[in-house]
Amino acid sequence: MSTLTRHLNDSHDAVRTYGRRVEIPLLGEVAVPPPDKVTYYAGLGVLAALQVIEWPLALVITAGHLLADQHMSGLAKGVGEALESA
Repeated sequence: MSTLTRHLNDSHDAVRTYGRRVEIPLLGEVAVPPPDKVTYYAGLGVLAALQVIEWPLALVITAGHLLADQHMSGLAKGVGEALESA
């Protein structure tokens, strides 16, 4: 399998992983991150609760990771759409 094919398959898996959604009453429909990301965010929450890191720092780190994940899944979606049209 070529490197390009392997990379595109990984991107397709990332889009499929973030395809799970949950309906939350006050927030509406929310995408559910994969279990390893949930564990990471929970770990940040525990560190903030134990005051190992300050809570604003935990929020900034979490927001940065969420934005990076959204950007990467958007790139993967764009690559997938380009391949479908080709």
